[in-house]
Amino acid sequence: MSAPVAAPVAAPVGRRRIQPCPAASARQLQLAEFAAVGVMAIWAGNFVVVKAAFSELPPVGYASIRFLIAGLLLLAFCRWREGSVGLPRRDLLPVAALGAVGFGIYQVLWTTALSHSTAGNSALIIAATPIFTMLVAVAIGSDTFSWAKAAGALVSFVGVGLVIGAGSGFSLADHLTGDLMTLVAALCWACYVSFGAPVLRRHSPLRTSAWTILSGTAVMAPLGLWQLAQADLSLVTPAGGLAIAYSAVLAGALGNVVVFEGIRLLGPTRITNLQFLPPALAVILAAIFLGETIRPEQVAGGLVIVLGILVARREGTHPRRPA
Repeated sequence: MSAPVAAPVAAPVGRRRIQPCPAASARQLQLAEFAAVGVMAIWAGNFVVVKAAFSELPPVGYASIRFLIAGLLLLAFCRWREGSVGLPRRDLLPVAALGAVGFGIYQVLWTTALSHSTAGNSALIIAATPIFTMLVAVAIGSDTFSWAKAAGALVSFVGVGLVIGAGSGFSLADHLTGDLMTLVAALCWACYVSFGAPVLRRHSPLRTSAWTILSGTAVMAPLGLWQLAQADLSLVTPAGGLAIAYSAVLAGALGNVVVFEGIRLLGPTRITNLQFLPPALAVILAAIFLGETIRPEQVAGGLVIVLGILVARREGTHPRRPA
C-alpha cells in the first residue's frame, strides 16, 4: 500500500501467526528480504515523488490516476497467478466499503495533507499508524487492553506532537492543517485493517488489495476528475508522467506483489520489522531532493514514535477468541 501504496504494510490485528515458507531455499529467502528492503526504499521515495508531482498535477487527481493503474495491474496479476479475480457476492459490499475507507478517503486526506505539509512530516506521522491500529482493535474487542499498549500509545503520540511542533510550532499554519489531516488518514487505515480483518482473511492479499484499491479509486474519482478538469494539463511534463509511473507501477503494483511474496516466504514479522525504514529514508530523501530541513525535534519525534511502537508491542498481540 503507500507505504501501503503510500501507507504502512500491516497485517490484520489478531491474525494467526504465519510461519516462513519451509520449502524456500536460503537463496530465495535472501532475495526475498533484499527485494523487500528495496520496496521500503521505493515507498520512502514515493513520499518525495508524490510531493514533487503536485507542482504539475492536483493531489486527488494524481492519486486517482495512479491507483487506477495500480489496481488494474494487480487485478491482471491476480488473474495470471490465481486463475480468477472474482469475489463471493457476500463480500462485494464489505470489500467495497473497506476500499472506500482504506484507499478512497485515506488517499483524499493523505494527498491533500501532503500538499500542505512536508514529505518528512507526512512519513513520520504515518509511521504511527500501528498505534492507531492497536487502539481501534482494542476498542472493537479484537485485541486485549494492556498497560504496555496504553504506555506505548502515549509515548508515540508525544512523538507525533514533536513532529507536528517541529513543522508548525502548533500555530494555525498550513503545516498544522496538513499534519492533522495526515493523522486522520492514519486513523482511516487503522480502521481498514482492524474492521476488515475478517473479510481480508477469506481471500488472498493480492485479490483483496486489487479490489479494495479499485473500490477506493471509484470513491476518489469524482473529486479527482473535477480537479483534473480544473488543472492546465498542458503544463504536465514527462517528469509528471514518470512520477505517476513510479507511484502506480513501482510503489503500487510491484511493491505490493513483492511484499506479498516476502510475507509468504519470510513470514509477516520479518516484513513488518522493515516498516521503520520508509519514514527515516523519506526524511533523508526529502532533504536531498526537495530541500526540506531536517529539524532536531523532527528526528526526536520520529525516534519517540518508534519507541512507543516497540513499547506497545512488548507483550505481543493477544487476540480474543470468538465465543
